[in-house]
Amino acid sequence: MPPHDPKRPGRNSHSRQLVILTGLSGSGKRSVLNTFEDLGFYCVDNLPVALIPTFSELYAEGRGEIERAALLVDAREGEQIDKLPGIFRKLSSEHAATLVFIEASENALLRRFSETRRPHPLGGGGSIKEGIREERRRMAPIRRLADVVIDTTRFNVHELRQFIIDRFQNPGRRPLLVSVVSFGFRYGIPADADLVFDVRFLPNPHFVPRLRPFTGKDPRVARYIRSFPQTGEFLRRIESLLAYLIPHYIREGKSYLTVALGCTGGRHRSVALAEVIRRAIQRKGYATKVVHRDLDKAAT
Repeated sequence: MPPHDPKRPGRNSHSRQLVILTGLSGSGKRSVLNTFEDLGFYCVDNLPVALIPTFSELYAEGRGEIERAALLVDAREGEQIDKLPGIFRKLSSEHAATLVFIEASENALLRRFSETRRPHPLGGGGSIKEGIREERRRMAPIRRLADVVIDTTRFNVHELRQFIIDRFQNPGRRPLLVSVVSFGFRYGIPADADLVFDVRFLPNPHFVPRLRPFTGKDPRVARYIRSFPQTGEFLRRIESLLAYLIPHYIREGKSYLTVALGCTGGRHRSVALAEVIRRAIQRKGYATKVVHRDLDKAAT
């Protein structure tokens, strides 16, 4: 994501927002546009690229009739989409504008096209995979210019909607969703984890008969785990590490971060600490969720 340029007029203006929304086919652009509409933006789907300057002039001269607008342009434009970088550079030098690029991993896009059974707009006579790769190549200059890059690979529809609301309804909110996952090593490490922390060094409530039937969400178990000095030291170090790392992930354009904490069975230590870490991240102003992957597996 390019750094903020204070010379670009209106980049921090919250009263009037013009958003140019673009990205890869199958990445969720239409869902994002619908969310902008729910936020009160005047939305235009598939606006010809050549008409963006005209729309921006009308928007700028609207005397407040349209406070916020979102325009969706994408590969349906064909070769005209190649003109978007030049048009946006000129537009953003004259008006307050934000370019938002929506993308997803190749595997996620392949799965979505397979589920909907729709052809890729750039597929031509080739495969969907070839269409995805051609579109990614063509859209690369636009992505490099984007103010906000959102990777929807690990978002579900509801999480994506909430992310857009947090980012554009509350401009001060940090544009990153942090998912804190507890898990048991006996069931395997989560495949989508970005950061993995092993908390098996802490005393295990499983071996305390009065605590064994409960989970890390129970206050008695949580108090037991936090009663040890090494727990407090671990939490301080992890919270400090995340406070350092998350802003760097944001600057690199990351929109979804998964922090996984594992214990033996995923029922006690990892659960209790995941709850604590989620609250700590939330206090820093980031959108968060917690997932206890193995909480409901039978205790043995």
